[in-house]
Amino acid sequence: MKIKILTSASQDLIEGYRFYEKQSEGLGAYFLDSLYSDIDSLAINGGIHPIYLNKYNRALSKRFPFAIYYRVENNIVFVYAVLDCRRNPAWIRNRIE
Repeated sequence: MKIKILTSASQDLIEGYRFYEKQSEGLGAYFLDSLYSDIDSLAINGGIHPIYLNKYNRALSKRFPFAIYYRVENNIVFVYAVLDCRRNPAWIRNRIE
């Protein structure tokens, strides 16, 4: 399957990068490498993750407390959001709806 990262998800990744880079120099780059690896795995595993809000599949990152919200349509994985799981659940629901 092909993967399409939407603008909203790209912005989420940039925000995550900035947050972790402030914590420790180089950690932001490691964050991006890890999340892109998780996203790349959706080319093989796309569609197997649980459905969230009857709308999106939700894959959890292996190394960081982030979730990848995506949908599979016509053999393409569309990544809609990459959000920190530590956020308020109401904020997450509002963000992806």
